[in-house]
This record gives sequence, structure tokens and C-alpha cells, in this order.
Amino acid sequence: MFESSEPEMEPFTILTGIAAPFDRPNVDTDQIMPARYMRRPRKEGFQDFLFRDMRFDDAGKEIPDFVLNQAAYRRARILIADRNFGGGSSREQAAWSLSDFGIRCVIAADFGDIFYLNSLKVGLLPVQLDIELCSALRKQIHAHPGVLMRIDLPQQLVIAPDGTSHAFRIDPFNKHRLLEGLDDIGYTLKHEAAISTFEQTYRERFSWLFEDAR
Repeated sequence: MFESSEPEMEPFTILTGIAAPFDRPNVDTDQIMPARYMRRPRKEGFQDFLFRDMRFDDAGKEIPDFVLNQAAYRRARILIADRNFGGGSSREQAAWSLSDFGIRCVIAADFGDIFYLNSLKVGLLPVQLDIELCSALRKQIHAHPGVLMRIDLPQQLVIAPDGTSHAFRIDPFNKHRLLEGLDDIGYTLKHEAAISTFEQTYRERFSWLFEDAR
């Protein structure tokens, strides 16, 4: 019925992974995903372009000081940011690049509205926590590079490296989609039988509309 060029969306339940501290505030979508790479096909992946101008110099060599180039954080699954993460233009490729890199959760004090929604559509969980708490989490990670954190979506909890738990909010519909691993097409296919029934009934009721198409 429907076909998608998107990678299959992985369900998000409980994530345990390396957390990386991202100390810069006001990181917009052009910093996350530079515009010059946006026209590439989705199927080729966007992981190499994530934070491209922060991760690499003009010659294409890694910048050693950048957090995701450091050995402890190369396989990070969780990003702990500051405030206003993902503001700016409404490019879905910004969320794609994070997801393709392996990041499954971004924690920040607040997010750009469109980036927030785009993230949910690719299985990337944006978690909004108090700015002081975000700072405290980053300090814990800096003190123990490579430390693991846990994100419990069913219970809506962030479990910090020191073992403390912090609740977060998420819309029930978006939570359901993440738990089930449903992107837009996947959610639509859940209703395929009802859609087919409607189409058949509609054709029978208004058959005269389709006479020229026979």
C-alpha cells in the first residue's frame, strides 16, 4: 500500500548507553547538519555530516577537541546538551544525522519546536530537563568519561550516572509511537485494513466517479 525510503524505525524502550556532554548553547540545525549536504539521498545516511564543521577541519581531518571525536564518546548514544538545541531552519536532515550516527536520545533544557517533532519521527527521543539539571549531568559525565546512562521511556525517567532518577514529560501519542517503533508510514499501516475498507465502500457508493478510469 505504502512504500518508504526511510530506514526501519527501531522501537525505543529502555536505552542504556554512553552519554556525551555537549556544552555549547544555541546549537542550531545548520550546525547540526550543514545545508550543503542536504540534497543527498536519505538511503545513503547522514552520519558523516553530523556537526560536520565542528568535527572536521577544512581539510577533512578530525578536530581532536570536539567531543564526539574523543575516544570516550565515539560510540555515544545519548547527548546531554545545554539550552536551545535544534533551533533555526526546519530541516529534518538534522534529526537524521543524529540518528544515523547512533544518537538515540538528546537531553536539553529546550529544543527548537520543529526539530523536536522531526526527532520523534525518526525514533530519536528529545528529553527536556531543567537547565541546572542538564549542567549537573554534564559535570558528572566530564568527571567520568565514557560513563553509561539509562533512559527509561516506559517509566519516563532519566537515570543519571550517580544513580539518581529524573522524570520527564512526553505526549502519550508520541510515546506510543516510539515504544512501537512507528514512523508516519508505520502508523498509517496499522490502519491499513480500515483504509482498504473505506476505499472499497467509497468506490461502491460513488462508482460513477470512477467510470472514466475503467
